[in-house]
Amino acid sequence: MKTLAAMAFIAFGVFGQSTPRTVYVLPMANGLDQYLAQRLSGDHVMKVVADPKIADVMLTDRLDEAFEQKLSEIRAADAKKDDKDKDDVRTHAGFRSSKGKGTIFLVDAKSREVLWSDYEKVPVSSSSDVLNREAERIAKKLQAAGL
Repeated sequence: MKTLAAMAFIAFGVFGQSTPRTVYVLPMANGLDQYLAQRLSGDHVMKVVADPKIADVMLTDRLDEAFEQKLSEIRAADAKKDDKDKDDVRTHAGFRSSKGKGTIFLVDAKSREVLWSDYEKVPVSSSSDVLNREAERIAKKLQAAGL
């Protein structure tokens, strides 16, 4: 009986883990968002979604008025389901972070609580190799945090 219980516990631990969170990656300085989205999905850290309204969490490189406005627009678009196509175009346009300071924030989409943050030194170069390495470091830290 104890063996059966132990096997069930192990199976649950291996196969019964909670579903990975869905994440919407907001535009970031130097296009880091594209590299992060690839790393997060490719390394199975989180499920990356293209629609912010269905995301559990959001990744951003800034917490300011522009971020708050973007979240408000997403919620407003969600409330106007009749005009879905028009709202999608408006909510995805116009938010481009250009002043990333190296801090990445994981924010709960509903409560707006910062669940995790990390600082990565802003790279001197914005080459694809440098951005890819930075995205890899961030994805590994998120995975290690269990988020």
